[in-house]
Amino acid sequence: MDIDRNDINRRSALKGAAAAAVLAGTAVALPNVAVPSARAVPRVGQSKGREVAIFGGGMSGLAAAHELIERGFRVTVYEPAFLGGKARSHDVPNTARGGRHHLPGEHGFRFYPGCYQHVPDTMERIPLAGGGDVKHRHLVNVEAAVVAFDDAGYAPVSAPASIMGFVDHAADIVNLENLRNALTTGLKFVVDIPPHELAYFVALELVIATSCEERRLGQWEKQSWLQFVKADGKSPAYRAYLAGALTRALVAAKSHTASARTIGQIGLALATSATGLVGQYDAELVNGGVDRILNGPTNHTWIDPWVAYLRSRGVRFAMRTGVSRFQVAGKRITGATMSDGSTVTADWFVAAMPIDRLKPLLTPDLVGADPTLAGIHRLQDDWMVGIQYFLSRESEVPPSHIASLGTPWALTGLFQAKPWNVDFAKTYGDGTVRDCLSIDISEWEKPGILYGKTAKQCTRKEIAREVWAQMSRAMNAGGKPILRDEELVSWSLDPGITWSPTIQNATPLMVNTAGSYADRPTAHTRLPNFFIAGDHVRTNIDLATMEGANESGRRATNAILAAADSPARPAPVFPLWELPMLDPFKDEDRKRYRAGQPHVLDV
Repeated sequence: MDIDRNDINRRSALKGAAAAAVLAGTAVALPNVAVPSARAVPRVGQSKGREVAIFGGGMSGLAAAHELIERGFRVTVYEPAFLGGKARSHDVPNTARGGRHHLPGEHGFRFYPGCYQHVPDTMERIPLAGGGDVKHRHLVNVEAAVVAFDDAGYAPVSAPASIMGFVDHAADIVNLENLRNALTTGLKFVVDIPPHELAYFVALELVIATSCEERRLGQWEKQSWLQFVKADGKSPAYRAYLAGALTRALVAAKSHTASARTIGQIGLALATSATGLVGQYDAELVNGGVDRILNGPTNHTWIDPWVAYLRSRGVRFAMRTGVSRFQVAGKRITGATMSDGSTVTADWFVAAMPIDRLKPLLTPDLVGADPTLAGIHRLQDDWMVGIQYFLSRESEVPPSHIASLGTPWALTGLFQAKPWNVDFAKTYGDGTVRDCLSIDISEWEKPGILYGKTAKQCTRKEIAREVWAQMSRAMNAGGKPILRDEELVSWSLDPGITWSPTIQNATPLMVNTAGSYADRPTAHTRLPNFFIAGDHVRTNIDLATMEGANESGRRATNAILAAADSPARPAPVFPLWELPMLDPFKDEDRKRYRAGQPHVLDV
């Protein structure tokens, strides 16, 4: 089934209409849209109140505050620690000299793929001093990725961030075979994969692409990604890279636990945005690939201006206080008991906090009012934490993300001087630091190469030495040293990791597991004045990300608008767009699924 490229361009003109029509999580009626199954937002209209208490100042809480304050509500955000949550950056204490800034530390480097829509939309609505907005002044394209293969003997390779050039646009026609060839070519950088296994892997991604929504939720949601890609019996490279490390590097998920539906859909979204064929994704990225970063520390370029804008609009921030219990009576929230013993009252209450802080608040009276909330206790979290290495020489690596496939601790990284376009020595620290390698540690339960211990068993210094050793082994393969021990000036591990006396993580990340979709809450609950936001809420992107958290804040906003019977325009909620050419295949698969038959490509 072919589709004319002009039709895709015509659809891109509908993006503005989609923003208006995709209300409260209901997708615009385009045939290429898939939306998660979620309970419809009830419109109860029981109160005209406009006072909102948001508990949590991370991504979801700030997003909800942004949307609500612009729609005439009075908003107070209660945050016990730091605004920005897991998205924030921080200064490394006592490192500034001579009028420079402190060295930049962070929870982990940031990645803004082309399929993200809610976060860039929010950034575009944050004005900056001197003109412009966060998106257009601070969000920049990265045009390639560096892929290193741990202990494989191969030098790191550069992989394109876009597969647009691989799509045959002859006669402006795009078809399934064309797409298959593009995906195959885009994955050829993965070393030692037999051609027939690479073709098989791409065919499985096309199974997801052409599966109907019913099959995705009814079948692929219940399988792990490792089961879906049928890694047993395949080559070591297939198992290590395609089945495992690629998933860990791209979406910080474990292939043996994450659902095939979620990993397949996010992989499809990344590939779709990389083709440049779907105009609903950011037009500024159509020729620029799928990868963006901020051109400076996250707080400096985004979080601080965002908070300043929200304050200017009237949002109140109550810091160093958090909720310890929600008071329930008559199946409504009547107040929130705070950590300092005070009571917060409001018309609407939003729990915008991670699951490790939400679970203790799910008291019997709260779950009794909405039994579906019990599923939150079954959701799982994991660790993904950043460490920064400050170097005496600017890296020669082009601006790019680094995926060290196969490293025991699943390392990904980014050299910051070039993409930030900054002279580190003049800007940060004491003048001796000329670059920063920011690394995410995604695996904390596998032994390392220096001490034979997991990251959770290591001391702070052992973690720093182990990560440096793993990244060096991967990056320096092939004979050309990229990381040199003598150029390491200092390092900084996320301060959320503490030892008291055993290791603790203040900011765990919810992880996707097969079958967990049923346990994830919707933004609205059966308590008419209680709402939930966070990356654990059901969203279109369906992954614990900044994008998912932002989308959940918008969903909570729309649920409040419905409950308050507000005439304000709902916050736009965008689907993950898919190629229209896939619709006939999905329609056929829907017939097969309802008839109890397997997917036609599932062999």
